[in-house]
Amino acid sequence: MTNNWIVKELTTEESEHTEHLIKDLGISPILCKLLVQRGIHTMEEAKNFFRPQLSQLHDPFLLNDMDKAVARLNKAMRKKEKILIYGDYDVDGTTAVAVVYKFLQQFYSSIDSYIPDRYEEGYGISYKGIDYAAENGFSLLIVLDCGIKAIEKVRYAKEKGIDIIICDHHTPDEILPDAIAVLDPKRVDSTYPYPHLSGCGVGFKLIQAFAINNHIDFDNITPFLDLLAVSIASDIVPITGENRILMFFGLKQLNANPCVGLQAIIDVCGLRGKEITTSDIVFKIGPRINASGRMRSGNEAVELLVSKNLSFAKAKSDCIDQYNQERKDLDKKTTDDAKDFIQGNEDFEHRNSIVVYHPEWSKGVIGIVASRLSELYHKPTIVLTLSNGFATGSARSVTGFDIYKAIESCRDLLENFGGHMYAAGLTMKEDNVSIFTERFDNYVRENITEEQTQPQIDIDAIIRFSDITPKFFNILQQFAPYGPENMKPIFATHKVTDFGSSRLVGKELEHLKLELTEPNSENVMNGIAFGMGEKFSAHIKDLKPIDICYTLEENVFNGNKTIQLMIKDMKINE
Repeated sequence: MTNNWIVKELTTEESEHTEHLIKDLGISPILCKLLVQRGIHTMEEAKNFFRPQLSQLHDPFLLNDMDKAVARLNKAMRKKEKILIYGDYDVDGTTAVAVVYKFLQQFYSSIDSYIPDRYEEGYGISYKGIDYAAENGFSLLIVLDCGIKAIEKVRYAKEKGIDIIICDHHTPDEILPDAIAVLDPKRVDSTYPYPHLSGCGVGFKLIQAFAINNHIDFDNITPFLDLLAVSIASDIVPITGENRILMFFGLKQLNANPCVGLQAIIDVCGLRGKEITTSDIVFKIGPRINASGRMRSGNEAVELLVSKNLSFAKAKSDCIDQYNQERKDLDKKTTDDAKDFIQGNEDFEHRNSIVVYHPEWSKGVIGIVASRLSELYHKPTIVLTLSNGFATGSARSVTGFDIYKAIESCRDLLENFGGHMYAAGLTMKEDNVSIFTERFDNYVRENITEEQTQPQIDIDAIIRFSDITPKFFNILQQFAPYGPENMKPIFATHKVTDFGSSRLVGKELEHLKLELTEPNSENVMNGIAFGMGEKFSAHIKDLKPIDICYTLEENVFNGNKTIQLMIKDMKINE
Protein backbone atom coordinates (compact mmCIF):
# COMPACT_ATOMS: atom_id res chain seq x y z
CA MET A 1 0.00 0.00 0.00
CA THR A 2 1.09 3.56 -0.69
CA ASN A 3 1.37 5.71 2.41
CA ASN A 4 -0.64 8.91 2.65
CA TRP A 5 1.49 11.71 4.04
CA ILE A 6 -0.57 13.85 6.40
CA VAL A 7 1.09 17.12 7.38
CA LYS A 8 -0.10 18.28 10.79
CA GLU A 9 -1.56 21.76 10.53
CA LEU A 10 -1.99 24.15 13.43
CA THR A 11 -5.28 25.83 14.25
CA THR A 12 -5.39 29.63 14.58
CA GLU A 13 -5.22 29.30 18.35
CA GLU A 14 -2.28 26.87 18.15
CA SER A 15 -0.45 29.25 15.80
CA GLU A 16 -0.86 32.00 18.40
CA HIS A 17 0.54 29.71 21.10
CA THR A 18 3.48 28.94 18.80
CA GLU A 19 4.25 32.63 18.33
CA HIS A 20 4.23 33.17 22.10
CA LEU A 21 6.62 30.24 22.63
CA ILE A 22 8.99 31.54 19.95
CA LYS A 23 9.24 34.85 21.84
CA ASP A 24 9.48 33.29 25.30
CA LEU A 25 11.85 30.39 24.58
CA GLY A 26 14.04 31.83 21.84
CA ILE A 27 14.37 28.48 20.06
CA SER A 28 13.57 27.33 16.53
CA PRO A 29 9.97 28.01 15.41
CA ILE A 30 9.86 24.39 14.24
CA LEU A 31 10.57 23.15 17.77
CA CYS A 32 7.94 25.51 19.16
CA LYS A 33 5.42 24.07 16.70
CA LEU A 34 6.31 20.55 17.91
CA LEU A 35 5.70 21.62 21.50
CA VAL A 36 2.28 23.07 20.69
CA GLN A 37 1.35 19.88 18.83
CA ARG A 38 2.00 18.09 22.13
CA GLY A 39 -0.32 20.39 24.07
CA ILE A 40 2.44 22.59 25.48
CA HIS A 41 1.35 26.22 25.22
CA THR A 42 3.25 28.18 27.87
CA MET A 43 6.82 28.70 29.00
CA GLU A 44 6.02 26.97 32.32
CA GLU A 45 4.59 23.92 30.53
CA ALA A 46 7.66 23.82 28.29
CA LYS A 47 9.91 23.94 31.34
CA ASN A 48 8.03 21.01 32.93
CA PHE A 49 8.23 19.10 29.63
CA PHE A 50 11.98 19.55 29.21
CA ARG A 51 12.78 19.22 32.91
CA PRO A 52 10.41 16.63 34.42
CA GLN A 53 10.48 16.28 38.20
CA LEU A 54 9.19 13.48 40.43
CA SER A 55 7.63 16.20 42.57
CA GLN A 56 5.17 16.74 39.68
CA LEU A 57 3.58 13.32 40.27
CA HIS A 58 -0.06 13.42 41.35
CA ASP A 59 -1.15 12.67 44.89
CA PRO A 60 -2.01 8.92 44.83
CA PHE A 61 -4.92 9.53 47.21
CA LEU A 62 -6.72 11.29 44.35
CA LEU A 63 -7.45 7.79 43.01
CA ASN A 64 -10.93 6.73 44.11
CA ASP A 65 -10.81 4.19 46.97
CA MET A 66 -7.08 4.66 47.63
CA ASP A 67 -7.76 5.48 51.28
CA LYS A 68 -9.73 2.22 51.59
CA ALA A 69 -6.98 0.23 49.87
CA VAL A 70 -4.24 1.55 52.15
CA ALA A 71 -6.38 1.09 55.26
CA ARG A 72 -7.09 -2.56 54.34
CA LEU A 73 -3.42 -3.21 53.56
CA ASN A 74 -2.36 -1.68 56.88
CA LYS A 75 -4.93 -3.81 58.70
CA ALA A 76 -3.70 -6.99 56.98
CA MET A 77 -0.11 -6.29 57.97
CA ARG A 78 -1.05 -5.29 61.51
CA LYS A 79 -3.06 -8.52 61.99
CA LYS A 80 -0.41 -10.64 60.23
CA GLU A 81 -2.79 -11.83 57.50
CA LYS A 82 -1.43 -13.63 54.46
CA ILE A 83 -1.41 -11.39 51.36
CA LEU A 84 -1.37 -12.68 47.77
CA ILE A 85 -0.19 -10.40 44.96
CA TYR A 86 -2.09 -11.50 41.85
CA GLY A 87 -1.44 -10.22 38.32
CA ASP A 88 -1.89 -10.75 34.62
CA TYR A 89 0.65 -12.86 32.69
CA ASP A 90 1.84 -10.13 30.31
CA VAL A 91 4.65 -7.59 30.79
CA ASP A 92 2.40 -5.04 32.48
CA GLY A 93 0.97 -7.61 34.88
CA THR A 94 4.23 -9.35 35.78
CA THR A 95 6.11 -6.09 36.33
CA ALA A 96 3.22 -4.84 38.47
CA VAL A 97 3.35 -7.96 40.64
CA ALA A 98 7.14 -7.65 40.93
CA VAL A 99 6.93 -3.97 41.99
CA VAL A 100 4.26 -4.45 44.67
CA TYR A 101 5.75 -7.74 45.93
CA LYS A 102 9.33 -6.39 46.17
CA PHE A 103 8.22 -3.21 47.90
CA LEU A 104 6.00 -4.87 50.51
CA GLN A 105 8.51 -7.65 51.11
CA GLN A 106 10.82 -5.04 52.66
CA PHE A 107 8.33 -4.59 55.51
CA TYR A 108 6.28 -7.76 55.61
CA SER A 109 6.99 -11.49 55.19
CA SER A 110 3.54 -13.14 54.94
CA ILE A 111 3.27 -12.38 51.26
CA ASP A 112 3.35 -14.37 48.02
CA SER A 113 2.61 -13.89 44.32
CA TYR A 114 0.35 -15.62 41.79
CA ILE A 115 0.13 -15.42 38.01
CA PRO A 116 -2.74 -17.34 36.35
CA ASP A 117 -1.92 -19.81 33.61
CA ARG A 118 -2.83 -18.34 30.22
CA TYR A 119 -4.07 -21.69 28.91
CA GLU A 120 -5.78 -23.25 31.94
CA GLU A 121 -7.17 -20.18 33.68
CA GLY A 122 -7.27 -17.47 31.03
CA TYR A 123 -7.13 -13.72 31.54
CA GLY A 124 -7.91 -12.03 34.83
CA ILE A 125 -8.99 -13.30 38.22
CA SER A 126 -9.69 -17.03 38.03
CA TYR A 127 -11.73 -19.34 40.23
CA LYS A 128 -8.64 -21.56 40.46
CA GLY A 129 -6.62 -18.63 41.75
CA ILE A 130 -9.24 -17.78 44.37
CA ASP A 131 -9.39 -21.44 45.45
CA TYR A 132 -5.60 -21.45 45.74
CA ALA A 133 -5.77 -18.38 47.97
CA ALA A 134 -8.49 -19.92 50.16
CA GLU A 135 -6.73 -23.28 50.49
CA ASN A 136 -3.49 -21.59 51.51
CA GLY A 137 -4.93 -19.16 54.03
CA PHE A 138 -4.66 -15.89 52.09
CA SER A 139 -7.27 -13.39 53.24
CA LEU A 140 -6.27 -10.42 51.05
CA LEU A 141 -5.67 -10.37 47.29
CA ILE A 142 -4.06 -7.37 45.62
CA VAL A 143 -5.03 -7.79 41.97
CA LEU A 144 -2.95 -5.97 39.35
CA ASP A 145 -3.60 -5.18 35.66
CA CYS A 146 -6.93 -7.04 35.66
CA GLY A 147 -10.11 -7.49 37.68
CA ILE A 148 -12.13 -4.44 36.67
CA LYS A 149 -14.94 -6.63 35.29
CA ALA A 150 -14.59 -9.58 37.66
CA ILE A 151 -17.92 -9.09 39.43
CA GLU A 152 -18.69 -12.79 39.89
CA LYS A 153 -15.10 -13.69 40.84
CA VAL A 154 -14.99 -10.98 43.52
CA ARG A 155 -18.31 -12.24 44.90
CA TYR A 156 -16.93 -15.79 44.95
CA ALA A 157 -13.82 -14.60 46.81
CA LYS A 158 -15.98 -12.82 49.37
CA GLU A 159 -17.87 -16.05 50.02
CA LYS A 160 -14.48 -17.64 50.72
CA GLY A 161 -13.62 -14.91 53.22
CA ILE A 162 -11.12 -13.20 50.90
CA ASP A 163 -10.99 -9.44 50.41
CA ILE A 164 -9.75 -7.98 47.12
CA ILE A 165 -8.04 -4.71 46.21
CA ILE A 166 -8.27 -4.18 42.43
CA CYS A 167 -5.53 -2.15 40.69
CA ASP A 168 -6.51 -1.97 37.01
CA HIS A 169 -6.35 0.46 34.11
CA HIS A 170 -8.74 -1.12 31.62
CA THR A 171 -12.14 0.32 30.72
CA PRO A 172 -14.75 -0.65 33.33
CA ASP A 173 -18.42 -1.44 32.90
CA GLU A 174 -21.10 0.70 34.55
CA ILE A 175 -21.18 -1.62 37.57
CA LEU A 176 -17.89 -2.14 39.40
CA PRO A 177 -16.93 -5.28 41.32
CA ASP A 178 -17.82 -5.18 45.01
CA ALA A 179 -14.19 -5.18 46.11
CA ILE A 180 -12.71 -3.51 49.19
CA ALA A 181 -11.19 -0.96 46.81
CA VAL A 182 -11.29 -0.48 43.05
CA LEU A 183 -8.33 1.59 41.86
CA ASP A 184 -8.75 2.46 38.19
CA PRO A 185 -8.16 5.93 36.68
CA LYS A 186 -10.69 5.07 33.95
CA ARG A 187 -13.60 4.80 36.39
CA VAL A 188 -16.53 6.93 35.20
CA ASP A 189 -16.51 8.71 38.57
CA SER A 190 -12.71 9.04 38.63
CA THR A 191 -11.25 11.95 40.59
CA TYR A 192 -7.72 11.23 39.33
CA PRO A 193 -6.19 13.87 37.00
CA TYR A 194 -4.47 11.42 34.63
CA PRO A 195 -6.42 8.51 33.09
CA HIS A 196 -3.64 6.73 31.15
CA LEU A 197 -1.59 4.90 33.80
CA SER A 198 -0.39 1.38 33.01
CA GLY A 199 -1.50 -1.47 35.26
CA CYS A 200 1.93 -1.37 36.89
CA GLY A 201 1.46 2.39 37.20
CA VAL A 202 -1.68 1.87 39.31
CA GLY A 203 0.25 -0.61 41.45
CA PHE A 204 3.01 1.98 41.83
CA LYS A 205 0.47 4.56 43.02
CA LEU A 206 -0.69 2.04 45.63
CA ILE A 207 2.81 1.64 47.08
CA GLN A 208 3.31 5.42 46.84
CA ALA A 209 0.15 5.94 48.89
CA PHE A 210 1.19 3.25 51.38
CA ALA A 211 4.58 4.94 51.75
CA ILE A 212 2.98 8.35 52.39
CA ASN A 213 0.56 6.90 54.94
CA ASN A 214 3.34 5.06 56.79
CA HIS A 215 5.90 7.89 56.64
CA ILE A 216 8.23 5.94 54.33
CA ASP A 217 10.56 8.14 52.30
CA PHE A 218 9.90 8.37 48.56
CA ASP A 219 13.49 7.24 47.96
CA ASN A 220 12.34 3.77 49.03
CA ILE A 221 10.13 3.43 45.96
CA THR A 222 12.31 5.06 43.27
CA PRO A 223 14.32 1.82 42.74
CA PHE A 224 11.14 0.28 41.28
CA LEU A 225 10.89 2.86 38.49
CA ASP A 226 12.94 0.60 36.17
CA LEU A 227 10.19 -2.03 36.19
CA LEU A 228 7.55 0.66 35.80
CA ALA A 229 9.32 2.03 32.71
CA VAL A 230 9.29 -1.46 31.19
CA SER A 231 5.53 -1.69 31.77
CA ILE A 232 4.78 1.78 30.35
CA ALA A 233 6.77 1.17 27.17
CA SER A 234 5.54 -2.40 26.64
CA ASP A 235 1.85 -1.70 27.26
CA ILE A 236 1.82 1.13 24.66
CA VAL A 237 0.16 3.69 26.95
CA PRO A 238 0.52 7.41 26.14
CA ILE A 239 3.90 8.92 27.05
CA THR A 240 2.33 12.13 28.28
CA GLY A 241 1.78 13.78 31.65
CA GLU A 242 2.52 11.52 34.59
CA ASN A 243 3.56 8.59 32.39
CA ARG A 244 6.25 10.72 30.76
CA ILE A 245 7.67 11.69 34.15
CA LEU A 246 7.67 8.07 35.31
CA MET A 247 9.19 6.94 32.01
CA PHE A 248 11.89 9.63 32.13
CA PHE A 249 13.09 8.62 35.60
CA GLY A 250 12.43 4.93 34.95
CA LEU A 251 14.85 4.98 32.02
CA LYS A 252 17.42 6.71 34.24
CA GLN A 253 17.03 3.91 36.79
CA LEU A 254 17.13 1.23 34.10
CA ASN A 255 20.38 2.61 32.70
CA ALA A 256 22.09 3.46 35.99
CA ASN A 257 21.08 0.70 38.39
CA PRO A 258 18.54 -1.86 37.10
CA CYS A 259 17.31 -4.63 39.36
CA VAL A 260 19.10 -7.97 39.09
CA GLY A 261 16.37 -9.54 36.92
CA LEU A 262 16.31 -6.70 34.41
CA GLN A 263 20.13 -6.63 34.31
CA ALA A 264 20.09 -10.30 33.32
CA ILE A 265 17.60 -9.58 30.53
CA ILE A 266 19.65 -6.58 29.40
CA ASP A 267 22.68 -8.85 29.13
CA VAL A 268 20.89 -11.55 27.16
CA CYS A 269 19.54 -8.87 24.79
CA GLY A 270 23.08 -7.66 24.07
CA LEU A 271 22.33 -4.23 25.54
CA ARG A 272 25.00 -4.11 28.25
CA GLY A 273 27.00 -0.90 28.04
CA LYS A 274 24.48 0.74 25.69
CA GLU A 275 22.05 3.57 26.44
CA ILE A 276 18.70 1.78 26.77
CA THR A 277 15.79 3.56 25.09
CA THR A 278 12.03 3.08 24.89
CA SER A 279 12.55 1.18 21.61
CA ASP A 280 14.91 -1.26 23.32
CA ILE A 281 12.18 -2.04 25.85
CA VAL A 282 9.47 -2.42 23.19
CA PHE A 283 11.45 -4.62 20.83
CA LYS A 284 13.93 -6.48 23.05
CA ILE A 285 13.26 -6.45 26.79
CA GLY A 286 9.44 -6.53 26.80
CA PRO A 287 9.02 -9.42 24.31
CA ARG A 288 11.31 -11.64 26.38
CA ILE A 289 9.34 -11.01 29.57
CA ASN A 290 6.13 -11.59 27.63
CA ALA A 291 7.45 -14.84 26.15
CA SER A 292 7.39 -16.46 29.57
CA GLY A 293 3.60 -16.09 29.87
CA ARG A 294 3.05 -16.87 26.20
CA MET A 295 5.08 -20.07 25.99
CA ARG A 296 5.30 -21.35 29.59
CA SER A 297 4.22 -19.51 32.72
CA GLY A 298 4.20 -15.86 33.71
CA ASN A 299 5.37 -17.00 37.14
CA GLU A 300 8.82 -17.51 35.67
CA ALA A 301 8.96 -13.86 34.64
CA VAL A 302 8.04 -12.78 38.18
CA GLU A 303 10.65 -15.13 39.67
CA LEU A 304 13.24 -13.46 37.45
CA LEU A 305 12.11 -9.89 38.15
CA VAL A 306 12.07 -10.30 41.96
CA SER A 307 15.33 -12.27 42.10
CA LYS A 308 18.29 -10.93 44.07
CA ASN A 309 20.61 -13.71 42.93
CA LEU A 310 22.54 -12.88 39.74
CA SER A 311 23.40 -16.50 38.92
CA PHE A 312 19.74 -17.53 39.21
CA ALA A 313 18.67 -14.50 37.19
CA LYS A 314 21.15 -15.27 34.40
CA ALA A 315 19.97 -18.87 34.16
CA LYS A 316 16.31 -17.81 34.18
CA SER A 317 16.87 -15.08 31.57
CA ASP A 318 18.57 -17.64 29.31
CA CYS A 319 15.42 -19.79 29.58
CA ILE A 320 13.20 -16.82 28.81
CA ASP A 321 15.39 -15.92 25.85
CA GLN A 322 14.82 -19.44 24.51
CA TYR A 323 11.08 -19.08 25.06
CA ASN A 324 11.23 -15.89 23.02
CA GLN A 325 12.88 -17.73 20.12
CA GLU A 326 10.20 -20.42 20.29
CA ARG A 327 7.60 -17.64 20.35
CA LYS A 328 9.09 -16.08 17.21
CA ASP A 329 8.93 -19.39 15.33
CA LEU A 330 5.34 -20.07 16.39
CA ASP A 331 4.35 -16.48 15.70
CA LYS A 332 5.70 -16.68 12.13
CA LYS A 333 3.98 -19.99 11.40
CA THR A 334 0.63 -18.77 12.79
CA THR A 335 0.89 -15.49 10.87
CA ASP A 336 1.61 -17.38 7.64
CA ASP A 337 -1.37 -19.68 8.28
CA ALA A 338 -3.63 -16.69 8.92
CA LYS A 339 -2.42 -14.91 5.76
CA ASP A 340 -3.12 -18.05 3.69
CA PHE A 341 -6.63 -18.20 5.16
CA ILE A 342 -7.26 -14.51 4.41
CA GLN A 343 -5.92 -14.64 0.87
CA GLY A 344 -8.02 -17.72 0.17
CA ASN A 345 -11.19 -15.95 1.28
CA GLU A 346 -13.03 -14.47 -1.71
CA ASP A 347 -14.93 -12.01 0.50
CA PHE A 348 -11.80 -10.51 2.05
CA GLU A 349 -11.49 -7.57 -0.35
CA HIS A 350 -15.05 -6.51 0.41
CA ARG A 351 -14.68 -6.68 4.19
CA ASN A 352 -13.71 -3.77 6.40
CA SER A 353 -12.28 -5.97 9.14
CA ILE A 354 -10.48 -9.26 9.68
CA VAL A 355 -11.77 -12.02 11.93
CA VAL A 356 -9.89 -15.31 11.63
CA TYR A 357 -10.40 -18.44 13.72
CA HIS A 358 -8.54 -21.71 14.00
CA PRO A 359 -9.08 -24.01 17.00
CA GLU A 360 -5.46 -25.21 17.03
CA TRP A 361 -3.62 -21.89 17.02
CA SER A 362 -1.63 -21.14 20.16
CA LYS A 363 -3.33 -18.74 22.52
CA GLY A 364 0.10 -17.39 23.42
CA VAL A 365 0.77 -15.71 20.07
CA ILE A 366 -2.63 -14.66 18.72
CA GLY A 367 -2.21 -11.12 20.04
CA ILE A 368 1.06 -10.74 18.13
CA VAL A 369 -0.51 -12.24 15.01
CA ALA A 370 -3.45 -9.81 15.26
CA SER A 371 -0.97 -6.92 15.42
CA ARG A 372 0.91 -8.15 12.36
CA LEU A 373 -2.27 -8.65 10.32
CA SER A 374 -3.69 -5.23 11.22
CA GLU A 375 -0.40 -3.62 10.16
CA LEU A 376 -0.20 -5.64 6.94
CA TYR A 377 -3.80 -5.20 5.76
CA HIS A 378 -4.62 -2.01 7.68
CA LYS A 379 -7.93 -3.29 8.98
CA PRO A 380 -9.23 -3.81 12.55
CA THR A 381 -8.29 -7.41 13.26
CA ILE A 382 -9.38 -10.21 15.61
CA VAL A 383 -7.59 -13.56 15.81
CA LEU A 384 -9.40 -16.38 17.62
CA THR A 385 -8.47 -19.84 18.83
CA LEU A 386 -10.15 -22.53 20.94
CA SER A 387 -9.38 -22.51 24.66
CA ASN A 388 -11.24 -24.38 27.40
CA GLY A 389 -14.19 -24.95 25.08
CA PHE A 390 -14.56 -21.32 24.02
CA ALA A 391 -13.38 -19.24 21.07
CA THR A 392 -10.94 -16.84 22.67
CA GLY A 393 -9.16 -14.04 20.87
CA SER A 394 -7.13 -10.88 20.73
CA ALA A 395 -8.08 -7.72 18.84
CA ARG A 396 -5.86 -4.98 17.41
CA SER A 397 -6.96 -1.78 15.72
CA VAL A 398 -5.75 0.78 13.21
CA THR A 399 -4.99 4.42 13.96
CA GLY A 400 -8.05 6.33 15.15
CA PHE A 401 -10.53 3.42 15.29
CA ASP A 402 -11.91 2.32 18.68
CA ILE A 403 -11.95 -1.48 18.51
CA TYR A 404 -13.17 -1.77 22.11
CA LYS A 405 -16.43 -0.04 21.18
CA ALA A 406 -16.76 -2.26 18.11
CA ILE A 407 -16.48 -5.37 20.27
CA GLU A 408 -18.77 -3.89 22.90
CA SER A 409 -21.49 -3.49 20.23
CA CYS A 410 -21.56 -7.31 20.04
CA ARG A 411 -21.42 -7.93 23.78
CA ASP A 412 -24.62 -10.03 23.77
CA LEU A 413 -22.65 -12.65 21.79
CA LEU A 414 -19.72 -12.66 24.21
CA GLU A 415 -18.95 -14.47 27.44
CA ASN A 416 -16.33 -11.91 28.37
CA PHE A 417 -14.35 -9.02 26.88
CA GLY A 418 -12.08 -6.19 27.98
CA GLY A 419 -9.39 -3.81 26.86
CA HIS A 420 -9.10 -0.34 25.41
CA MET A 421 -9.23 1.61 22.14
CA TYR A 422 -6.46 -0.17 20.25
CA ALA A 423 -6.24 -3.61 21.88
CA ALA A 424 -8.74 -5.94 23.49
CA GLY A 425 -9.45 -9.54 24.41
CA LEU A 426 -12.70 -11.44 24.03
CA THR A 427 -14.29 -14.85 24.61
CA MET A 428 -17.39 -16.36 23.03
CA LYS A 429 -19.08 -19.68 22.34
CA GLU A 430 -17.68 -21.33 19.25
CA ASP A 431 -21.14 -21.31 17.64
CA ASN A 432 -21.19 -17.51 17.83
CA VAL A 433 -18.02 -16.90 15.79
CA SER A 434 -19.83 -16.67 12.45
CA ILE A 435 -22.52 -14.21 13.54
CA PHE A 436 -20.00 -12.21 15.53
CA THR A 437 -17.82 -11.90 12.42
CA GLU A 438 -20.73 -10.43 10.44
CA ARG A 439 -21.90 -8.03 13.14
CA PHE A 440 -18.40 -6.87 13.95
CA ASP A 441 -17.71 -6.18 10.26
CA ASN A 442 -21.00 -4.29 9.92
CA TYR A 443 -20.07 -2.07 12.86
CA VAL A 444 -16.64 -1.39 11.38
CA ARG A 445 -18.13 -0.57 7.97
CA GLU A 446 -20.58 1.91 9.51
CA ASN A 447 -18.07 3.62 11.82
CA ILE A 448 -14.62 3.58 10.24
CA THR A 449 -13.53 6.58 8.18
CA GLU A 450 -11.81 6.40 4.81
CA GLU A 451 -8.65 7.93 6.31
CA GLN A 452 -8.50 5.14 8.91
CA THR A 453 -8.50 2.48 6.17
CA GLN A 454 -5.33 3.81 4.53
CA PRO A 455 -1.82 3.58 5.94
CA GLN A 456 -0.60 7.05 6.69
CA ILE A 457 2.49 8.83 7.92
CA ASP A 458 1.86 11.87 10.08
CA ILE A 459 4.37 14.58 9.24
CA ASP A 460 5.09 16.92 12.15
CA ALA A 461 6.77 19.61 10.06
CA ILE A 462 8.20 20.34 6.60
CA ILE A 463 11.77 21.55 7.04
CA ARG A 464 14.97 22.24 5.10
CA PHE A 465 18.30 20.58 5.74
CA SER A 466 19.62 23.97 6.81
CA ASP A 467 17.21 23.83 9.78
CA ILE A 468 19.01 20.77 11.14
CA THR A 469 21.70 22.44 13.24
CA PRO A 470 23.50 20.91 16.25
CA LYS A 471 21.47 23.18 18.57
CA PHE A 472 18.22 22.10 16.88
CA PHE A 473 19.14 18.42 17.27
CA ASN A 474 20.24 18.79 20.89
CA ILE A 475 16.91 20.37 21.87
CA LEU A 476 15.00 17.79 19.81
CA GLN A 477 16.63 14.98 21.80
CA GLN A 478 15.05 16.45 24.94
CA PHE A 479 11.59 15.60 23.56
CA ALA A 480 12.33 12.00 24.56
CA PRO A 481 11.22 9.63 26.00
CA TYR A 482 9.01 8.91 23.02
CA GLY A 483 5.84 6.87 22.75
CA PRO A 484 2.13 7.21 21.92
CA GLU A 485 1.02 10.88 21.82
CA ASN A 486 4.66 11.91 22.04
CA MET A 487 6.06 10.04 19.07
CA LYS A 488 9.49 10.82 17.66
CA PRO A 489 8.89 13.77 15.30
CA ILE A 490 8.71 12.94 11.60
CA PHE A 491 9.94 15.62 9.20
CA ALA A 492 9.58 15.99 5.43
CA THR A 493 11.94 17.72 3.04
CA HIS A 494 11.01 18.33 -0.60
CA LYS A 495 13.02 18.19 -3.83
CA VAL A 496 16.18 16.57 -2.50
CA THR A 497 18.56 14.75 -4.83
CA ASP A 498 21.40 12.27 -4.58
CA PHE A 499 24.73 13.96 -3.91
CA GLY A 500 26.24 11.34 -6.19
CA SER A 501 27.40 8.76 -3.69
CA SER A 502 24.24 7.00 -2.53
CA ARG A 503 24.45 3.23 -2.83
CA LEU A 504 22.78 -0.09 -2.13
CA VAL A 505 23.91 -1.90 1.03
CA GLY A 506 22.98 -5.04 2.95
CA LYS A 507 23.52 -8.72 2.36
CA GLU A 508 20.97 -8.75 -0.44
CA LEU A 509 21.35 -5.06 -1.32
CA GLU A 510 17.96 -4.46 0.24
CA HIS A 511 18.83 -1.16 1.98
CA LEU A 512 19.84 2.30 0.80
CA LYS A 513 22.77 4.30 2.18
CA LEU A 514 22.05 7.86 1.14
CA GLU A 515 23.85 11.15 0.74
CA LEU A 516 21.32 13.80 -0.15
CA THR A 517 21.36 17.49 -0.88
CA GLU A 518 18.85 20.28 -1.53
CA PRO A 519 18.74 22.71 -4.44
CA ASN A 520 20.74 25.88 -3.86
CA SER A 521 22.24 24.47 -0.69
CA GLU A 522 25.60 23.13 0.40
CA ASN A 523 24.05 21.01 3.12
CA VAL A 524 24.59 17.31 2.56
CA MET A 525 22.77 14.87 4.86
CA ASN A 526 23.53 11.21 5.37
CA GLY A 527 20.58 8.85 5.58
CA ILE A 528 19.61 5.20 5.75
CA ALA A 529 16.48 3.68 4.18
CA PHE A 530 15.94 0.14 5.41
CA GLY A 531 14.15 -2.22 3.03
CA MET A 532 13.92 0.37 0.25
CA GLY A 533 16.57 -1.01 -2.08
CA GLU A 534 14.07 -1.25 -4.94
CA LYS A 535 13.76 2.54 -4.92
CA PHE A 536 17.40 3.05 -5.95
CA SER A 537 16.87 2.88 -9.69
CA ALA A 538 13.41 4.48 -9.60
CA HIS A 539 14.19 7.36 -7.23
CA ILE A 540 17.91 7.84 -6.67
CA LYS A 541 20.07 6.69 -9.58
CA ASP A 542 18.72 9.16 -12.17
CA LEU A 543 19.15 12.12 -9.79
CA LYS A 544 15.43 12.82 -9.87
CA PRO A 545 14.16 15.26 -7.22
CA ILE A 546 12.40 13.34 -4.48
CA ASP A 547 10.42 14.11 -1.34
CA ILE A 548 11.49 12.28 1.80
CA CYS A 549 10.06 11.89 5.28
CA TYR A 550 12.29 10.85 8.15
CA THR A 551 13.24 10.99 11.78
CA LEU A 552 16.56 12.35 13.01
CA GLU A 553 18.94 9.94 14.71
CA GLU A 554 22.39 10.14 16.24
CA ASN A 555 24.84 7.90 14.40
CA VAL A 556 28.00 6.89 16.25
CA PHE A 557 30.88 5.48 14.18
CA ASN A 558 34.46 5.11 15.42
CA GLY A 559 33.60 7.42 18.29
CA ASN A 560 32.35 10.18 16.01
CA LYS A 561 28.75 11.37 16.38
CA THR A 562 26.81 12.62 13.37
CA ILE A 563 23.16 13.38 12.61
CA GLN A 564 21.55 10.85 10.30
CA LEU A 565 18.20 10.74 8.52
CA MET A 566 16.19 7.59 9.22
CA ILE A 567 14.05 7.47 6.08
CA LYS A 568 10.41 6.42 6.59
CA ASP A 569 9.24 6.90 2.99
CA MET A 570 10.18 8.63 -0.27
CA LYS A 571 8.28 9.79 -3.34
CA ILE A 572 9.13 11.27 -6.72
CA ASN A 573 8.53 15.02 -6.55
CA GLU A 574 5.89 15.83 -9.16
